Amino acid sequence: MTDQEGKNYCQKIRKKIMEEIDCREAVSDEEILDLAEKYVLETGREIYLSIPEKEEILRNVFNSIRRLDVVQELLEDGEITEIMVNGPDDIFVEKGGELLRYPKGFSDRGKLEDVIQQIVAKVNRRVNETNPIVDVRLLDGSRVNVVLPPVALNGPILTIRKFPDKPISMDKLIEIQSLTKEAAVFLQTLVKAKYNIFISGGTGSGKTTFLNALSDFIPKSERLITIEDAAELQIRGVPNLVRLEVRNANVEGKNEVTIRDLMKSALRMRPDRIILGEVRDAAACELLNVMNTGHDGSLCTGHANSPKDMLSRLETLVLTGMYIPLPAVRSQIASALDIVIQLGRLRDRSRRVLEIDEVLGVRDGEVELAPLYQFQETGMTENGWLLGELRKTEATLLHREKLLAAGLCLEAACQ
Repeated sequence: MTDQEGKNYCQKIRKKIMEEIDCREAVSDEEILDLAEKYVLETGREIYLSIPEKEEILRNVFNSIRRLDVVQELLEDGEITEIMVNGPDDIFVEKGGELLRYPKGFSDRGKLEDVIQQIVAKVNRRVNETNPIVDVRLLDGSRVNVVLPPVALNGPILTIRKFPDKPISMDKLIEIQSLTKEAAVFLQTLVKAKYNIFISGGTGSGKTTFLNALSDFIPKSERLITIEDAAELQIRGVPNLVRLEVRNANVEGKNEVTIRDLMKSALRMRPDRIILGEVRDAAACELLNVMNTGHDGSLCTGHANSPKDMLSRLETLVLTGMYIPLPAVRSQIASALDIVIQLGRLRDRSRRVLEIDEVLGVRDGEVELAPLYQFQETGMTENGWLLGELRKTEATLLHREKLLAAGLCLEAACQ
């Protein structure tokens, strides 16, 4: 049976079931499954279907009626990390770091729109032609972006970034060679000593994953507050944890709660540390205030192609929120940040820590960085995988006051 034949049989069976239950007030999942099995058996008399084919048709029909249709099976596939629906017929997934076209699709555009409405309705959000763009998250933490026509020209667009049930640990990152054991121990010491650390990288470089892994090093006795645009962080083992998430404006454009609002409120919650999921707007002003007013140990992520670009972007974001001279902004950044970690996605699709830099201060009007670790490529395997590792440079950690105050001294950090 071809994919198109299977799609046609699913549409026929679904139509029969919907006609039969149309006048009923309430129908259970069991009744839907019973009807689906009945019509699948009838189909099996018309054309030979193997047991796996019958099971697949049954599953597809049930998902199309009571679940999220094609999206449901993609969400249930643990190896898929990203789902990209470009209209009813074009679905792509990221699996094992590789972008693949998915052979299945939706029966029509209306069914895709129904699935989108199901998703946004579960989190009390609304998306339509008047408000065609929405960002939401599923109950499992997966991040969802929806763009509808007329903004999207090739039909409703649905993008879902999935997150693992269990966050990836630092040990796992070492195992897959995202960084070395030495660098991980170095970062562990800096987190314990409450250095302010900024994680920079491009889209899909693993910033949130790395931030989750880094947060495992935070002492469990501390009070931790996380602030996110869409809740994605999976902080484990911290009992005194407060999670805050922004609230978008309602249909009347009111009742919005921004990152800046949450940052200001978090300062009144007696935090030991504040973790900002991502800085992308004028909330950078509050971030610097937090780091410069005794809340050491703060962590944050941001989009940039290099540590230097990240600092330039921070300057721009701060200037959008407050009118102060650029030299003062650079001084604030140099005082607030201690370490910048640059992540990247290489040409073999692997995610690596590319650089760990220390922020030294301001020299000749520019924020000065000193690379402590840098990724060095050494070759490539026959399968196309890059060889290389994160190697320590000749530079050593200059600012050690926080290490000494915490009573810590590690060979990798203090040599």
